[in-house]
Amino acid sequence: MLVDSHCHLDRLDLSHFSGSIDAVLAAAEAQDVGHFLCVSINLEEYPAMLKIAEAHEQVSASVGLHPNEQGGHDPAVEELVDRARHPGVVAIGETGLDYFRSEGDLDWQRERFRRHIAAARQIGKPLIIHSRDAKEDTLKILEEEHASEIGGVMHCFTGDWEMAQRAMELNFYISFSGIVTFKNARELQEIATRIPADRYLVETDSPYLAPVPHRGKPNHPAFVRHVAEYIAGLRGESYAQVAAATTENFRTLFKVPVPD
Repeated sequence: MLVDSHCHLDRLDLSHFSGSIDAVLAAAEAQDVGHFLCVSINLEEYPAMLKIAEAHEQVSASVGLHPNEQGGHDPAVEELVDRARHPGVVAIGETGLDYFRSEGDLDWQRERFRRHIAAARQIGKPLIIHSRDAKEDTLKILEEEHASEIGGVMHCFTGDWEMAQRAMELNFYISFSGIVTFKNARELQEIATRIPADRYLVETDSPYLAPVPHRGKPNHPAFVRHVAEYIAGLRGESYAQVAAATTENFRTLFKVPVPD
């Protein structure tokens, strides 16, 4: 069985699924995907997102504010901790740094990141990290804020091997999305062959970043099967090996009793 370790179920276009999130989950389950981590982007949409997890035993949730989100409610550490006490919430994030989409003085982004790390350490739940064009600052803040004490995952990883190594030294897993299937992602594909079997996850980041052969189309959790099969080919392993390893890694990191 597979786990889609990072998806945004509340943002999916349900028009191809008769308007039903149940149909989305059923389509994924038909592809051997049995659990889903629905990841928070902002606090305004968080209640509706959490309701999906509350209504479906196979869906877990996180709480956090994406580094690019501006103009909405920016939570303090105490609020993040309070929301993370919900039994369906298994992580803090996604959080991190994004220097690709945001410009100018980004101290606000770095301060937000530090608050999320503090909340994760206080509540004892792992971090979901978004990092784009911000390698050194991401690792520096993780180190300074002692994020290794709680660990987490570098979601939708697109960094280099050095970044992957340093992240793993800080007690973080590396998660591969559909990007690993793209023809121009040769460095990432090489990293996927080098990551230890007990340190990586797979995800869709749906509705974004659909893998080959669906690149450019809306993504949904069933497509994590393509990511897993592609990585199996890169590593010279069977699909079953990749599925078993990544599911066990998800259990270990997020403390979720996902069935086999």
